[in-house]
This record gives sequence, structure tokens and C-alpha cells, in this order.
Amino acid sequence: MTVPDRCATFWRAFARTRSVDPTPRFFEAFHFDDNASDADALVALVLAGRKRATASLLWTYEATGKRVPAPGDLSIVTDFAGTPLCVIETDRVDVVPLDAVDEAFAADEGEGNGSLAFWRRVHDAYFARECQRIGRAPRPDMPVVCERFAIVFPDRPVL
Repeated sequence: MTVPDRCATFWRAFARTRSVDPTPRFFEAFHFDDNASDADALVALVLAGRKRATASLLWTYEATGKRVPAPGDLSIVTDFAGTPLCVIETDRVDVVPLDAVDEAFAADEGEGNGSLAFWRRVHDAYFARECQRIGRAPRPDMPVVCERFAIVFPDRPVL
């Protein structure tokens, strides 16, 4: 993948902090969720160190022809408007049925009160919207890509 023009200056600042060019490991520039208020709130949780994971539907990757993230991938997280705010490195990726997502993963996502009940409520709603966009029907066993990550730039995000 190619670093988008709107993120190029930010990526170059990140690359200058590395001894080896990280560009071959670039995966994507993205914002969380599908609306501004949630996207901006979620990136704030990342910058605060509370959100260390994210979940997406495997079906979305299949529908778009995009590969699933893998350990070692580097991504730029933006706010909803596309302003780059940090670079994350994917640590671990598991694909599990929706109904098999556990408390530990929900806590790593860091949303709401960190409980599995909260996670299910907000993700059921998001995944239902995502299924509608890609022409699928939500199911309790639909495959979810559970990605854990760490911020690698900046070292101390500014909120």
C-alpha cells in the first residue's frame, strides 16, 4: 500500500524516528467507526492508552478485496476528518466468531466501561450497519477480526 498524500508529512516524521525505512510495513491510514463523534472519541481512547485493540468484520475485508492486518503491520490512525494522529503497530490478530469474543478482548478495546456486555452492544450495532453496507445479514457466528496493537509514534501522543 501507499501512504496517502494527506498523511505523507506525518509518515515522514515517523520514518525519521526509525533506523530502517518502515514504509514496506505500511498497511493503511484509517479512522475508527463510521461517524465523526465515535471515530474521534475512539482515537482519543487510543491516544490516552486505553484502547489497545479493535474489531472488524472479516466479511468487509472479503467484500473489498483487502487483506486482513498481520502482526508487524503499521497503520496511521486519523480522526474522522483524516488528520493523522498516531501510528500503531499490529501485535496480534485473531479471527473468531462474534459470539466467541471474550472479556479480555473487550477490555483491551477500552470502550465504555470495558465490559463484554458494553462491547457486544456497541459492536452489534456497528456490525449490523457494516453488514447492511456490504450486503450481508448479521449472524452470531460471523467472523470478527480481533486486532491488538500498540502506539509506536509519537512516543508520547499529545491529546
